Amino acid sequence: MADHVRWGILGAAKFAQEHMGPAIHLAQRGRLAGLATSRAEKAAPFARMAPGLTVHDGYEALLADPEIDAVYVPLPNHLHVEWALKALDAGKHVLVEKPLAMEAGGFDPVIAARDKTGLLAAEAYMIVHHPQWIKAREMVQDGAIGKLVRVSGAFSYDNRSDTANIRNRPDTGGGAIPDIGVYIYGATRFVTGEEPSEILSTEITRENGVDVWSHITARFPSFHYTGVVSMRMSPWQDMTFHGEGGLLRLTAPFNPQVYGEARIELHKPGQEVVEYRFPAAQHYVNQVEAFNATVLDGAPYPCPLEFSRGTQAMIDMVWAKDKS
Repeated sequence: MADHVRWGILGAAKFAQEHMGPAIHLAQRGRLAGLATSRAEKAAPFARMAPGLTVHDGYEALLADPEIDAVYVPLPNHLHVEWALKALDAGKHVLVEKPLAMEAGGFDPVIAARDKTGLLAAEAYMIVHHPQWIKAREMVQDGAIGKLVRVSGAFSYDNRSDTANIRNRPDTGGGAIPDIGVYIYGATRFVTGEEPSEILSTEITRENGVDVWSHITARFPSFHYTGVVSMRMSPWQDMTFHGEGGLLRLTAPFNPQVYGEARIELHKPGQEVVEYRFPAAQHYVNQVEAFNATVLDGAPYPCPLEFSRGTQAMIDMVWAKDKS
């Protein structure tokens, strides 16, 4: 392999065009080299972004290209496992949009293929690559807020008018929990290092067979959790870690620079507030650079599939509780 990772993208998804394509292009030690799409008008923005881009008219053709080292998969949720396995089988490292699988067991064949091939396979869970989350984990686990008592999270947007959106369709693995529940569930696990011991309550509203609003409460070994995600509310995102000796709040936890500036507020006794700001960090770029470092140097990848599987296991617990 050359001194950089040559990336290909399966499909010209809007998210790939607006976020991951530019991140791959900007990341150190990587290059956007290929795209699979049969529609020239969809390929054009990528070609402008990355001169010399090779456009293939099918996914299989891109996977067969010896000039591609790693593949990014932004396809609809229900196709993630299939194309992750095909990428690994073709000898490509693979970064798959979240959720990688629709149930925790779906991760297992991808983990097995990763281990068999020695290639890197990962879910594109970008927030753990952002310094605000690395700092938040360090502060909570080092006792900055004392004994943790409560974690609360909220993430919402409103896409009710976009009825064709894959998030609003059950046949493509849609729903708010698969789309954004992974963020508040996974962020809780990442910061605390704990796994849920019990889902206490579920309130879920569905439309057209997908969840559009939910309020979930859970018990972790040392704290209580409550979280709301919705595709039918005005945009909002917030994560709070509340301890006996203080409170930690992230004001733009999931879409910094788009939703707002990434900030951590540390509320200390006596109404004192200490603020940490992260105005320039680009978590998508950080994610690609971490991936490149693992591929090229063998560096440990910060977000292995086992971690992502744990978040899906919590989602599975939510579905099971809701059916009980």
